Amino acid sequence: MQQNTVIAILEEEAPPAFAADWDKSGIQVASARPDVTHLAVSLDPTPDAVADAAAAGADMLLTHHPLTLRPRYPDTLDVYQRALSLLLCHDMPLYAAHTTLDANPAGPAAWLPDELNLRRRELLEVTGVLRRADGTELTGGFGCVGDLPAPLALPDLVKKLAALLPLDRCNTVARLIGDAPALIRRVAVCTGSGAQLADRARALGADLYITGDVKYHDALDLVSRNRLPSGAAFAVLDVGHFALEEEMTRRLALNLTRRLPDLRVSFLPRRDPFCPFSLPEVPEVLS
Repeated sequence: MQQNTVIAILEEEAPPAFAADWDKSGIQVASARPDVTHLAVSLDPTPDAVADAAAAGADMLLTHHPLTLRPRYPDTLDVYQRALSLLLCHDMPLYAAHTTLDANPAGPAAWLPDELNLRRRELLEVTGVLRRADGTELTGGFGCVGDLPAPLALPDLVKKLAALLPLDRCNTVARLIGDAPALIRRVAVCTGSGAQLADRARALGADLYITGDVKYHDALDLVSRNRLPSGAAFAVLDVGHFALEEEMTRRLALNLTRRLPDLRVSFLPRRDPFCPFSLPEVPEVLS
């Protein structure tokens, strides 16, 4: 299959019109090869992922995260230089569907809202508008909030979430910030790093916001606001950056398998770089 055809299909799944202005979605490393026979799909373009793609016989690599957000000379023997070297040695084009994928409400980024069957959805942050060939428009943006079909207690919702996440490769311990109401009716979700949209999720009526990468001071502010007399019950469930996006990337690979039947598509599972580590108990020191 022609490389240009593959890219055209990728950009239907992850429209460039939805990219954030700071992002580097698109071709990361170019190749003159006209045809692609085997597309490997991975969350990150690490040297290990490139090596795994080459070992599997792939001649093109698609990742969610870009190789770098700030292109530079490969003048240091580091991870960036190693990944770039492997890609060039194997003449393997690298394409990154980053915020272009995150912001497509009709694509794999909506996998968890779809699984939870959220209704009356609203975007948390609009990034662009795609004008389709038939004259219709699709508004893209990060995250969404919607209503559950029926209210759920937090433990029941967490059980449902745990059944959907790649827990065999997701080592991050989920952290609950704030106080969720007894019954959760409205849920917001943003894959990856979405802590900056917590206030927006709350303003749109979410009882619970599921995302990753919540910083300490943001969490402290959220807990403090919950304790104000005017603060309605609201909580954030931080499941880490990896969990939601690894599953999103896997589902992107499944979509491409269906849409590109003449092309071999392989998903390369990754592991969460964070590992849980319990500190040993320290015995009381007798005074």
